[in-house]
Amino acid sequence: MIIHHHDCNHIKWPIAMHISCFTQFSNMKNLDGKNTQQNSSRKLLLLALILVLLTIIPLCMLTSSHLPQSSPNINRSSLKRIKSEKQCDVYSGKWVPYPKGPYYTNATCHLIIDQQNCMKSGRQDTEFMKWRWKPYECELSLFDANQFLELVRGKSMAFVGDSVGRNQMQSLLCLLGKVVYPQDLSYKYTSDTNSKHYFYADYKFNLATLWSPFLVKTADADPSGHSFNSLMNLYLDEADEAWVSQIERFDYVIISAGQWFFRPLVYYKNRKVVGCHICHNKNITAVSKYYGYKMAFRTAFQTLIRLRNYKGITILRTFSPAHFENGAWNEGGNCARTRPFTSQEMKLDGYILDFYLTQVEELRKAEKQARRKGLKFTSLNTTEAMLLRPDGHPNHSGRSPHGNSSAADCVHWCLPGPIDTWNEFLFYVLKQEG
Repeated sequence: MIIHHHDCNHIKWPIAMHISCFTQFSNMKNLDGKNTQQNSSRKLLLLALILVLLTIIPLCMLTSSHLPQSSPNINRSSLKRIKSEKQCDVYSGKWVPYPKGPYYTNATCHLIIDQQNCMKSGRQDTEFMKWRWKPYECELSLFDANQFLELVRGKSMAFVGDSVGRNQMQSLLCLLGKVVYPQDLSYKYTSDTNSKHYFYADYKFNLATLWSPFLVKTADADPSGHSFNSLMNLYLDEADEAWVSQIERFDYVIISAGQWFFRPLVYYKNRKVVGCHICHNKNITAVSKYYGYKMAFRTAFQTLIRLRNYKGITILRTFSPAHFENGAWNEGGNCARTRPFTSQEMKLDGYILDFYLTQVEELRKAEKQARRKGLKFTSLNTTEAMLLRPDGHPNHSGRSPHGNSSAADCVHWCLPGPIDTWNEFLFYVLKQEG
């Protein structure tokens, strides 16, 4: 019997077969039939070879094995959860019943103004307060007033824009009111009753709303004076000093604008007329409301980027939809629904989508420039969630913002109500920023 030498990586026999072969060989007698000392020596030598092979073959088999290496001790369910949280879009979801109801009531928060105090003004149904936003792929944390105040300790926050932006700040005042109420220091900063300044002394936190419904410089153009639908001039390349003069001292700036851009407007650039929106002047080129909207956000963002001492985080709060049915606000329109829409009943399209895309595109452009300067621009994407809440407006419960008792308010939001979700989103963003 002849044993050939092979590379151990090519040995495929089971160990028992090797032993059997050598055992049989060792038991063979010489061909002449003699059982000599030489045979005994040969047996000892073969036994030694067997022992060597028994050691080497298993090592070779382990070396040539293609079985995977043992994995490190990883909690894969935790990894999946972390990955899912990082990739989750909290702005994509649906409204689900929430029987616990709101964080506060008009009885527990004394800072709700009559315009949004729907329950005080006689609204009968209460179901609109018992819904909560549920993202499809994760959970949106409940608002924690203590943690929010710790996140903004020693900092300052401004809401820049119109009365819907102020509506969000009033919601925030009530949410934080579970812990502490601020000092109203508005008289120290401005005589404009549309702007407000508050101070939380225990947390050294400043909170303000800066009135600037167009974000850019404006002037009345109607010779009969200002009214709710009078003609106005918009200087699209000049940011409004009402907010620019104060903004450098704020750490967080939530910027928004919307409904005012529907009114008659004459647009200026370099102090020259470049067009108008429903101005009914044949000598001026008619352009869409989206043009003025785009340029106003572009100017606001560029101004923040260029300011020498501005180091804050800029947060775009996206377009807030109105829900007039059966006519416009001045044509008997109303918003009498008492339940949210489902995503099958209402889609983001039409003018709401156009306004939303216009401002988001300007934010995207500004983000790139801001990043080079070390500034952070981000968003509160409230549009899709609020599109589904026709039930959340004051309607006829509350004083009309137009000063007309017969007009329904389908622009602003009841307090408490779905607008409190905006501050849950804001809380989420602040936690992301650390």
